[in-house]
Amino acid sequence: MKTTVAAIDFGTSKIVTLVAENSGNQRCDIVAAGVAKYDGYLEEGWNNPGMLDEAIRRSLQDAEEQSNTKIREINVGVPGAFTRVYATKVTLSLKGTDPRVTSADVKNAFNKAAENLADLPGVVVHSSPAWFMVDNGKKTLEPVGMKGREMTAFISFVVGNRFFVDDVTNRMADLGVSVAGFYSTSAGEAMLYLNEQDRDHTSVLIDMGYLNTEIIGVEGDAIIYHKVLDVGGGDIAVALAENLDISLSAAEDIKRQFVYGIETGGESYEVQGEDGLKAHAFTRDQVKPVICKAVDEIAVQIKEAVDEDFGGLGNWSSVFMTGGGLSFNRGGKEYLSGKLGRPVQETPRRTTKLNSHSFSSALGLMDLIIDTIEQQRQPSAGAGGKLKDFFRSLLGG
Repeated sequence: MKTTVAAIDFGTSKIVTLVAENSGNQRCDIVAAGVAKYDGYLEEGWNNPGMLDEAIRRSLQDAEEQSNTKIREINVGVPGAFTRVYATKVTLSLKGTDPRVTSADVKNAFNKAAENLADLPGVVVHSSPAWFMVDNGKKTLEPVGMKGREMTAFISFVVGNRFFVDDVTNRMADLGVSVAGFYSTSAGEAMLYLNEQDRDHTSVLIDMGYLNTEIIGVEGDAIIYHKVLDVGGGDIAVALAENLDISLSAAEDIKRQFVYGIETGGESYEVQGEDGLKAHAFTRDQVKPVICKAVDEIAVQIKEAVDEDFGGLGNWSSVFMTGGGLSFNRGGKEYLSGKLGRPVQETPRRTTKLNSHSFSSALGLMDLIIDTIEQQRQPSAGAGGKLKDFFRSLLGG
């Protein structure tokens, strides 16, 4: 049976509405991507709330026209700036004469961990385990059936900002669209682009957008560290505009063309003049110091977050980069790697459609939604069964 699923992703510079079809023949076929530029948000809230409804409407309408479908129900991604991550450890005694972990024990661990969030404001939009451990043995994500006296679980919860949830619900209602559920965009992106081996070794995903940079530390199937920096690709463009005395749009053009680490003789960047004025050209020597200084300042904050604030990376850990802030530039990830003092990898292409870094969060969101729908259709795991058959659908995640 074919199911049509719609999802909306709020980025810092654009809103993306995806429509996908899920069937037995194909897990997820993206049939529409409605894109609308807008003024985005900072951690404090929307930058231009008065124009938000129109941007949402344009994104929805674009997706409807492409898919020839009227969107009446939608799944909403909660951006990292509107979430908080809480990771907690709990321990349970295993009962019986021959005690073994059951699916009920795993659910009880989730329930016990959730009790620690009782007094926290917000709405849980995702929950997942980093690992389980039986009698101080090896970490695993499949503890059901293991024999022992006690089980320890490290479980992560992503809690959405109540303002965002209520505000988007009301705005959608005004447009005649009901919200089917809220999901963690950060969790979807991390699970889609970091493979199981990288997650098992604890890795970091850096998503540099236009107005912010999100740093996601992942272990197992869980986000165990999360921080949003209020800096991004837009800061590079602003620095160019101010230092070269040009428009922001012209600065954006230069920023996109710039190649890091490759010096070529006579390289220049032409800016079209306004009102018929003659175009002006800037040399690489004029542009490079401005761009590199802006990126260096961003890199300092990223390095502090990864190495000092998180500090959870080991010798086998990996760092990945995505987002439109720096990934589009040739040499960008290599330049950032030099500043961080560790290798930075580009996220792999997971789809043939919309495989640009600027769609990473939207695709990760849709993948998480489809995954959750599939898991909810399956029965809960019994002894020896797949634990993932039920824990991803717990508490909306």
